[in-house]
Amino acid sequence: MGRRQSLLEGPPGELWQALLQADLPDDDHLSWDELRRRPHPVIEVEWVDHVPMESPEETEFQHLRFNRCWPEHHTEQIELTAEQWWVTLRERRRQRARSIKDLQQSDGQPFSYVLTDKVLKTCDQLAAALKGEVGVGGEVLHAGSRDRYIAHSLEEEAISSSQLEGAATTRRDAQRMLREKRTPRTHGEQMILNNHRAMEQIREWRDQPLTPGLICALHRIVTADTLDDPADAGRLQASDDGRVGVYSNDDVLLHQPPPTDQLAARLDILCRFANSELTGPYLPGVVRALIVHFMMGYNHFFADGNGRTARSLFYWVMLREGYWLSEYITISKILNNARTKYGNSFLYVETDEGDLTYFLHYHLDVLARAVAQLAEYVHASARELTDVKRRLDPASGEFNLRQAALLGEAFKARDLTLTAQGVASQFRVSTVTAHHDLDDLVGRGWLTRQRVGHRFVWQVTMKIAELGD
Repeated sequence: MGRRQSLLEGPPGELWQALLQADLPDDDHLSWDELRRRPHPVIEVEWVDHVPMESPEETEFQHLRFNRCWPEHHTEQIELTAEQWWVTLRERRRQRARSIKDLQQSDGQPFSYVLTDKVLKTCDQLAAALKGEVGVGGEVLHAGSRDRYIAHSLEEEAISSSQLEGAATTRRDAQRMLREKRTPRTHGEQMILNNHRAMEQIREWRDQPLTPGLICALHRIVTADTLDDPADAGRLQASDDGRVGVYSNDDVLLHQPPPTDQLAARLDILCRFANSELTGPYLPGVVRALIVHFMMGYNHFFADGNGRTARSLFYWVMLREGYWLSEYITISKILNNARTKYGNSFLYVETDEGDLTYFLHYHLDVLARAVAQLAEYVHASARELTDVKRRLDPASGEFNLRQAALLGEAFKARDLTLTAQGVASQFRVSTVTAHHDLDDLVGRGWLTRQRVGHRFVWQVTMKIAELGD
C-alpha cells in the first residue's frame, strides 16, 4: 500500500510515464461525462526500487556507500482514478489531433478532430453503402421502384426534421398534405412542406458549389411563412441584441454563438471548406459533410431555422461528395428519437477544446443506422410487393409496380382515399400517369371514383378483401 501511494501521489514524472505507456484504448472517444461513470481501468506498472547495499566495513570512500545500490524490480496493478484516466486520454488525443485552422471557435482557437479507427472504419463502410451500385443489402433498386423510395425518404426527412424543431402533426396527416399538395393548415405543416421543398431543391443544386447566397436562398425555403419576422428569412443576424442562443429546458444558456459581426466571414469560410477550396489534410467526404452540419449549428447564422438548414446542407454536401444513395436515407427520424444525445454531440465539442470527434462518432453511428433502416424498408417493401402480386388473380391481367403497391397499401388501410396528385407525388410520375393507373383499377373493380369539389378522389372497394384469401 505504501508503494501505491508513492506512485500515485509522488513525483508526477514517474506516474505520467506509467500512464502514457499503459494500454488504454480510446476508440469510443468517451466524454468526461461518460467516462466518469464507467468502471475505472486497471493498469500494470513496473517500477524500480534502489535498495542500498549493506557494507560491514568502513572505507575511506564512505560517502559512496549510499550510492551503491541493488535495483529491485516490482510490478503492481493499480486502479486509476477517473481524473488520471481522463487526463491521459486527453493528452493522447492532443497528440493525434488534426486542426482545421480555418474553422475557429469563438475564442479564435481552431477546431480539431481525431481520425479514430472507428471513424475510419465507418467512413469506409458508408462509402461502400452510399457510393456503390443501385442496391441496398442485396436488394436492387429497380427503376420502377427507385423513385418511390426517394419520395418516401424525402417525406420522412421533411417530417422528422420539422418534428425535431417542434412541429406538432401526425405523420399520416403530413404525408397526405405532401402527396395531395394541399395548403398547410398549421405552423407545423408549413414547416414540413418547407423542409420537403428544401430537400427537393437540394437535389437540383447537388452539383453546384455552396455559396453564401445559395445557403441564404435555402434558408428562405426552409423558413417561408414560419418566422415571427418574415424579413429574417435568408438574412444573417445583424445585431447582437436578441442574439439567438441555445438554451436548456430550464432556460440555462448552453451555447452562445459567435458575435454577429463575424457571421459573414464565417459563412464565406464555411462555404469554401464545404467546396474543398481550403488547404489542409485530406478529409473523407462524409466527415466534411458532418463538419458543415456542426458548423451551421455552432455559428447559428439565422434568427431561426438553423437546425433544419444545417441538416439540409448535410445532404447537399453528401450528394456533392458522391454519396448519391444518401438521398434515400433519413437521419432526422433517428435524431428525433434521441434528442438529448443529438444535443450532447454539439455540447461535448464546445466543452472539450473544440474536439469535433464527439460529433463525428455520434453522427457516423446515426448514418450507419439510417443505412440499415433503408435496407430493412427496401426488404419489407419488396416482400410486400411480391406477396400482393402472388395474391392477385392472373386472370385479372397485369399490374404495374405502382398499382401493386397501391393495392398493398389499400389492403392495410381500407379507408384509404387516393388522389391523382398524391399518387403522382408518391411515385414521382405525372398526374396523367397517376390518373391512368387509378382509372385502370376502377375498371377492374378495385377502386371507385367520385368528384369532390374540384377534383376526383378514388376509394377502395370490398374487392380488396380478396387479397386476404
